[in-house]
Amino acid sequence: QVQLVESGGGLVQAGGSLRLSCAASGRSFSRDAMGWFRQAPGKEREFVAGITWIGGTRIADSVKGRFAISRDNAKNTVYLQMNSLKPEDTAVYYCAAVDIRDNFLLIPATTRGYDYWGQGTQVTVSS
Repeated sequence: QVQLVESGGGLVQAGGSLRLSCAASGRSFSRDAMGWFRQAPGKEREFVAGITWIGGTRIADSVKGRFAISRDNAKNTVYLQMNSLKPEDTAVYYCAAVDIRDNFLLIPATTRGYDYWGQGTQVTVSS
């Protein structure tokens, strides 16, 4: 059974940092694109960052320069380093995965582009 489990969320003051982790299990994710999305109350789920299995990345403009995504294929884990956090970054953060096989340039930026989702981890940034 495929599972994605996020961790690392919490409460942080504006300007602070958090590192989210997403551990994948149930099969190898070495050929997957992995993504991070977030959803604030009353808003739609939005793309934050994605990474291919060869390490190519795509970062949303709203977090560019502050957030970075990385992965460790040996551990089936993807990370989201979040720096200079702002109150508007407050949301539930979700990890997602999709098998892109040989299409190693593909990083979907919509929820429909992913097949597997975690349960989410809450990030709250206080002002």
